[in-house]
Amino acid sequence: MTDEDEFKALHERAYAAMDRGALTEASRDFDALLQRDPDNRYYHYMRGLAHKYMLDWPVSLRHNLRAIELSDQMGEAEHWNAAIAATALGDWPQVRRLWSACGVRVPEGDGSIEGDYGVAVVRLNPWHGGETVFMRRIDPVRARLLNVPLPESGHRFGDIVLHDGAATGSRLDGERQVSVFNELVRLAPSDFKTFIVFVSCGSSEGLQPLLDATAPGIGYAEDWTESVRYYCLRCSYGAPHQHDSDDEGDWQADRNLGIAAQSRKSVEKLLSDWAASGRDRYVEGIETREAEVPRREDGEAWWRGPDEDEEASAG
Repeated sequence: MTDEDEFKALHERAYAAMDRGALTEASRDFDALLQRDPDNRYYHYMRGLAHKYMLDWPVSLRHNLRAIELSDQMGEAEHWNAAIAATALGDWPQVRRLWSACGVRVPEGDGSIEGDYGVAVVRLNPWHGGETVFMRRIDPVRARLLNVPLPESGHRFGDIVLHDGAATGSRLDGERQVSVFNELVRLAPSDFKTFIVFVSCGSSEGLQPLLDATAPGIGYAEDWTESVRYYCLRCSYGAPHQHDSDDEGDWQADRNLGIAAQSRKSVEKLLSDWAASGRDRYVEGIETREAEVPRREDGEAWWRGPDEDEEASAG
């Protein structure tokens, strides 16, 4: 095999490894390609991309910046990926320079960017199931979680997360579609813990005051019975109960709530006040669990959206 054949085989192997999510292998192969062709901006970009999905921010930033240096025209992809890595590293002067080059407006200043970039949806831990929750974007790639995630996600209401730059779908938010982005990493955990609450209530009108209530130490209360599908939370947590009818339109008296709160005492006070203020309101249990964020492992191209997966299968 000639040197040219070996180089071509290495090139094909590197891209194939990336396509199947073998990031460590892809990084090694792109590094080998760069040993032979050190000024190839495409290989720098691809190694930077692999290390973005490996959550290795210094290496990702270095190769994306080198790809930018080697390009004779504006490359949006490498600018965005460099900005994501710089954001993860908290290099705010670099972040602002990169967003400016992309034409993305950000508030002036020296510190972190704090703005309002609208509401979107984030897929938490996309390499491990991928629960979706709403978020409010505070800069082009950082956002604060607006829902109460399931404890198994390792996340909490109010967490600040870093998300990818390309949307992988859309969800309905009321009457409009909003973009869905893959989370890359949790940057700042919230002070709110997640409490799993089991209550019984005779009507939706009786439950609503609990969901709307504001109290010291309470962040947000969410009716998981409505928002979490295909999952019996009570069975999972071992809470004794009987399944109500699952027919559409029937009210289920047993409700599973996620409450973001700073302490159990705050939750107990909230529930006590709610139960005492109306008929057919019962508190059946309060649980709390903490879980680690699931670790990312090689072997799956989790960053691709459904359309990309279909194209890859067709190809």
